Amino acid sequence: MKIAMAQINPTVADIDGNREKIVSCIDDARAGGADIVIFPEMATIGYPPMDLLESRKLIDDNRASIEEIAGHARGIAVLCGYVEADPANYPLLYNAAAFMENGTIAVRSYKSLLPTYDVFDEHRYFSQGHERAVIECGGRRIGVTICEDIWNDQSLEETGAADAAASERYDYTRNYDSNPVQEFLDHGANLLVNISASPFTRGKNRYKRAMLARVARTHKVPVIYVNQVGGNDSLVFDGNSIAINAEGKIICRARPFEEDLVICDMDERGEVEVVDSDIEDIRRALVLGVRDYVRKCGFSTVVIGLSGGIDSALTAVLAAQALGPENVTGITMPSMYSSSGSVDDSRKLAENLGIAFKVLPIKALYDRYRQDLKVLFGDRPEDVTEENIQARIRGNILMAVSNKDRSLVLSTGNKSELAMGYCTLYGDMSGGLAVISDLPKTLVYELSRHINAGREIIPVDTITKPPSAELRPNQKDQDSLPPYEVLDRILDLYIEDRLSAGDIVARGFPGDLVRKVLHTVNINEYKRRQAAPGIKVTAKAFGAGRRIPIAQRFRP
Repeated sequence: MKIAMAQINPTVADIDGNREKIVSCIDDARAGGADIVIFPEMATIGYPPMDLLESRKLIDDNRASIEEIAGHARGIAVLCGYVEADPANYPLLYNAAAFMENGTIAVRSYKSLLPTYDVFDEHRYFSQGHERAVIECGGRRIGVTICEDIWNDQSLEETGAADAAASERYDYTRNYDSNPVQEFLDHGANLLVNISASPFTRGKNRYKRAMLARVARTHKVPVIYVNQVGGNDSLVFDGNSIAINAEGKIICRARPFEEDLVICDMDERGEVEVVDSDIEDIRRALVLGVRDYVRKCGFSTVVIGLSGGIDSALTAVLAAQALGPENVTGITMPSMYSSSGSVDDSRKLAENLGIAFKVLPIKALYDRYRQDLKVLFGDRPEDVTEENIQARIRGNILMAVSNKDRSLVLSTGNKSELAMGYCTLYGDMSGGLAVISDLPKTLVYELSRHINAGREIIPVDTITKPPSAELRPNQKDQDSLPPYEVLDRILDLYIEDRLSAGDIVARGFPGDLVRKVLHTVNINEYKRRQAAPGIKVTAKAFGAGRRIPIAQRFRP
């Protein structure tokens, strides 16, 4: 049996565009001799559509689209994710898969296990499916699971040592009241298919592959996993679709972070070696996330404030890789506190990348602010107010360029700064996408060194000099923050592992420091609520997957 895995990059709610991709892949898979072509979860609409699912028109358009797609299922079978209304419980829906052959929909399957954790909220929109219709195709009996459906298999209860390292802090499995995998097998399935829209996070793929291989090996059935690829808002879907034989060996794999159509002969022997690089995966995820966010939002160019620091430098590199250097402009806006090295490093970075570079000093604007504000401030001493004015002048300039050139501003703050509120509302936080907002500062350095591995792209001085906002004389980040090596570990334990202050202190960190850091994180939720969306690459990012009240008195 030849199975085509159609790893497509849908745009949310682009019914016509998504259908064109699907039909094109059907034609290519048929020409390649495939018996069946399989598409990801909700391929007609794209994932996640969130409250667009409350639009009856979108649901109707998607149903009309799947009917049209069925007309192309001639000479080849097609399995495709879409959305179906639940007539008994509308406006609830079914997260569905249509099996199509001979020009019609032959079988409809509905997702059973509805995740409601981290970035997922499927009980808000969907009813549970309970039927287990096994599909006959190519001499196989296929059980169709949709994403979460395969994550409750009982074979996951005993996790081997190799899996444990990959699954550290990833609480993927839930205690659901049904096991679709076992139920399909009980109905005679001898091939399991899982169509997914599974977002990328660092290290998740090792765990996922181990889980799928364990399902195949335990039940002695092949497993086909077809995942969406592309960026949709804060989420990046990495593809990495795979076919696994009954021995638990990967026999086919689609390219990561790219659209791909792979035709896999399930009767052939052999094994595909998969070599992981977490840091390279993060780079590719961020590049894909930037490219799709910018283009799917209707922009073609971006503008970045270049400070000479490592955060803006890394953001510019990722933008140039995502969009091409001709579509990136860097603007450096020195004040009286900016070092000449910062301007020189910004210029060198721009030359290395081949992006447009402009210099616009802000001293005259800043002096005018100070003069005019004396009417309100009198002779009170300068403080953080004047520092923030500099950041807001820069933000205003970037937004003006954005308006004039219709160019999207990329903000440059990292996760450590966002956690601690070490950023200025309407200043350096201005922008439409916060590219590295899920990278702790230490990871910013690691990724920058990785990018420089082949040749110097980010100036070495940018990486080696002490980080500074340069908003007052001789300012250093470490004047206000603990060393990043310490800070990031505390933040990691609090945000990703959800440990209390006492638990973190028990790990060997000073109590006063831990309590100060956690308190600072909590009181800055109001800033994060107003931040531009970021690209999720860690197990717990700020945004949709971490919902914290602003007005609260929790003391961890």
